[in-house]
This record gives sequence, structure tokens and C-alpha cells, in this order.
Amino acid sequence: MAAPLAAQASYDREAALAVSQGVLGDSIGNHSFRNIDGQLFQLESLRGKPLVVSLIYTSCHHVCPIITANIERNLEIAREALGEDAVSVVTIGFDWQVDTPDRMRMYASAKGIDVPGWHFLSGDEASVNAISKAVGFQFFPAPKGFDHLSQTTIVDASGNVYRQVYGQDFTTQQFVEPLKELVFDTPRDAGLVDHWVDTFKLFCTVYDPNTGRYAFDYSIFTMIVVGVLCLGAILTFLISEWRRAV
Repeated sequence: MAAPLAAQASYDREAALAVSQGVLGDSIGNHSFRNIDGQLFQLESLRGKPLVVSLIYTSCHHVCPIITANIERNLEIAREALGEDAVSVVTIGFDWQVDTPDRMRMYASAKGIDVPGWHFLSGDEASVNAISKAVGFQFFPAPKGFDHLSQTTIVDASGNVYRQVYGQDFTTQQFVEPLKELVFDTPRDAGLVDHWVDTFKLFCTVYDPNTGRYAFDYSIFTMIVVGVLCLGAILTFLISEWRRAV
């Protein structure tokens, strides 16, 4: 079984949370793994768009499969709102002696996952420990497998840890909102028009609790336009009155 990446001898949730939060803003770096076909896979190849990182072990029969299923459900919603090719996902087996490419392939197949842009990866001890440290994830051998924080990590397009999502039953908004922020955060130097279009998308793409999906709320866009027009009219009036007074 894989050795845990931590100084303490057993799982401590508060300590694990501190480690997890401590990597926010840090670069995850580049790491080499094997995909389900046994081919070399460089994590750096996914730079340029937000990345969801999930560490699991394939012999887990409770928490890990629930996390994977929840990612699948919410990824579909995220891609509806943000674009089919907007987000990449990697699921990495951290029990490196067991979670071979074949085991990761069987895990994905058993969960019915065949989604473009979602990669199931295996690594050796060094690569597993390196990515675990990079995303602030700890795991400890336990009588029934491993103890670990239920954690899904969201990485920005530059490869920096942006948000940690906790729990096996995290909500759609907990998962999609940080991805929405990253996808629609177009820098000004990319073009003023693109910047403003994506700014509108950021504020107007909202979660509808009645449908459980995201949609573009035109009423918000209308209110913004009306507000800008009203401010313009007020400013024009004030300038006109000021000129009249002088």
C-alpha cells in the first residue's frame, strides 16, 4: 500500500484541512502519469483551461465512488453553462501499488464514465506523493483502506490551485461557481470586447434551483443595460445643468 504523505502517524481532519488550504495559490507543477492505455501522460498538457483534480483509490467502495459520480453529474452541468471543452478533469489513483492503468480503466468503466477531457491516471510512488503534496491532499492506511479528506481540487489555467471543494456530496454551486469564475475571467489585455462579454457572462450566468442547472439570465443583463443608460442620462443632465449655471 502507498505510504502517506504526512509527518503525523494518523489522520487528523483539522491538520488535513490546514494542509489543504495551505496550497491555495500555489502551482501544482508538472507530473508524469500513465493513462488507462498505459501511455505516458503529462499533467502539464492540460494547461490553458481550468482543471479538476480528484485523488481516489480504486478499492474504495463508499466515499470515492460517490465523489466520482458527483463530479460526473456536476461536470455535465458545468459544461452546459461554460462550454463542452471548457474544463478538464483528472482522476488519479493514489494507492500506487494497486491502482494500475488496468485498475483505473476498470474503475472508470464500472462507474460508466466515458467523458471527453476526463483522464483516469496511474502513477508510481514518487509521482503520487508529488501530486498529493501539490494539491494539499493527505492519505493514511486504515483497517478498511485509507483515511483521507474528501477533497476535489480546482486548478486554474496557469496550473495554480484555485479552490478546494470538500465533501462527497458537494453541491452544484460549490463545484461550478469557481469554474465559472475561471472560465469567464478574461484579462483586459486579451481584448476589451472579449473582456466585457465574459464579464457579462460571469454575472448573468446563474444557477436555477428549480431546474438544478445554470442559465443565462437576460433580466440581469437588461437591468445592467438600463442601469448604465440611467446613469448616462443622469450624468448628461448634471453636465447640462452645470454648463447652464456657469
